Amino acid sequence: MLKANKKVLIITCIVTVLPVFAGLILWNRLPDPMATHFGASGNQADGFSSKAFAIFGLPLILLAVHLLVAFITSYDPRKQNISPKMFHLVLWLVPVISLIANALTYLYNLGYKVNFTFGIGLFFSVVLIIIGNYLPKARQNYTIGIRLPWTLANEENWNRTHRLAGWLWMISGIVLAVLTILHVPAGWLIGVFASIVIIPTFYSFWLHIKKGL
Repeated sequence: MLKANKKVLIITCIVTVLPVFAGLILWNRLPDPMATHFGASGNQADGFSSKAFAIFGLPLILLAVHLLVAFITSYDPRKQNISPKMFHLVLWLVPVISLIANALTYLYNLGYKVNFTFGIGLFFSVVLIIIGNYLPKARQNYTIGIRLPWTLANEENWNRTHRLAGWLWMISGIVLAVLTILHVPAGWLIGVFASIVIIPTFYSFWLHIKKGL
């Protein structure tokens, strides 16, 4: 799978570390230390790192995560069940996060008024809608989807659970976008993410216990 997507992997790796070059260009304008963590409001920093770590360390950590996710997905024992479109989404997820997160971090440290929670919230709302659209079409595999003992053991359980999850993730993406635009406290955003995991899990378990699937 990686061999067939070698060019995409190389491009996404470059995109992931692009913020390093931006940081070098802005080096003399950025403070030391730099704000790298933000509170629930999204516009107030509550954590700081050295300039060197913020510019070099964070993108390199994301690059390591990107490569790990790519290799784990490509060596899935059921990788033939992962569609090329979904694998491309997997390859582009971390690079886009790197661009958005580092851009917001640089802007904040340059003195611009930015809201970290707002930017990240809108990004993940789009991701939820895209993945939600894919989930009902997903076939059994070990890396992408609602991977539970019952879904992996029974194809019907997998299909029903992912049909429910698909609608739930798309609706949650829309709800997350609305809550983000309305600047609803982060606690509600966490609740949205919790629901898209907990509800499909209990539904899959119910199918296993009550329906024998």
